[in-house]
Amino acid sequence: MTEQRIADLVNAFRNGDARALARAISLCESGEGAPVVAALHALAGNAATVGITGPPGVGKSTLCAALVRKARSAGRRVGVISVDPSSPFSHGALLGDRIRLAEHFTDPNVFIRSMASRGHLGGLAGATADAALLMDAFGLEFIAIETVGAGQNEVEIAELAQTTIVALQPGSGDSIQVLKAGILEIADVFVVNKSDHPMANQLRREIRAMLGIMQYEGWVPEVVATQALEGDGIDALWEAIERHALFLNESGEIERRRRERFAHQVRAIAAGRIRALVERAIATGSDDGDPYAAAARALASLGIQE
Repeated sequence: MTEQRIADLVNAFRNGDARALARAISLCESGEGAPVVAALHALAGNAATVGITGPPGVGKSTLCAALVRKARSAGRRVGVISVDPSSPFSHGALLGDRIRLAEHFTDPNVFIRSMASRGHLGGLAGATADAALLMDAFGLEFIAIETVGAGQNEVEIAELAQTTIVALQPGSGDSIQVLKAGILEIADVFVVNKSDHPMANQLRREIRAMLGIMQYEGWVPEVVATQALEGDGIDALWEAIERHALFLNESGEIERRRRERFAHQVRAIAAGRIRALVERAIATGSDDGDPYAAAARALASLGIQE
């Protein structure tokens, strides 16, 4: 984009044009958003950012929709980033989870963005951090980020969100997943969704038992039971989120998380650029020899010596 078009976009963004926000996020997804983020990042830093992760089928989208409803009833302006798994062929979003948020489409105080993961690991899309930053800068007060739902590798959300919700459902083997490192350690709030299931109380006991053998300094994750489809337990979940936000601010932990979020964005941007350069070096290089030698040549072409 030309400097004038960027300036026009930034001005429209500052004037509250939602189309400018959508365009800015699209630029970030295409890898051309750096000048827009540079112009707007100073406006960010006020939103509460909540990540929602967990196994597929647990009801993350329904839970997200219920939280949006609760946030709007509290008068908050809301942003939603729904990261969908993408097709390995077209790289487009495969599931389109926004259908569960349909009731909020006509609300001018709710901005919903669906993003394809495009093979990005960690349950997020490559431009998720940029999208969250831009929504924050736009003045949205509550930002919900719903991850793909691929499983144990979805720990990246903890570096991006202020509060991370790990949703589990009874009777599906989730109790075994809780025993694994990573997903247990990133949760600020555990949600046992579909709480009308006969095994719901058992899952809650198993989570609490695991929490009892962990060593926490400061915040101990809360366990909340919900039936998101009916709206049951959403008030309790909202209160848990607010208690965690209060803890972050009173303890000073919020500053550490902001530094982590900034470092996460720097790593993602640097890694993306290095990957693109390595791909270019591989495409133009020779495929003679073993893959380790080829990798060394690709790195050497970037001035990186092992």
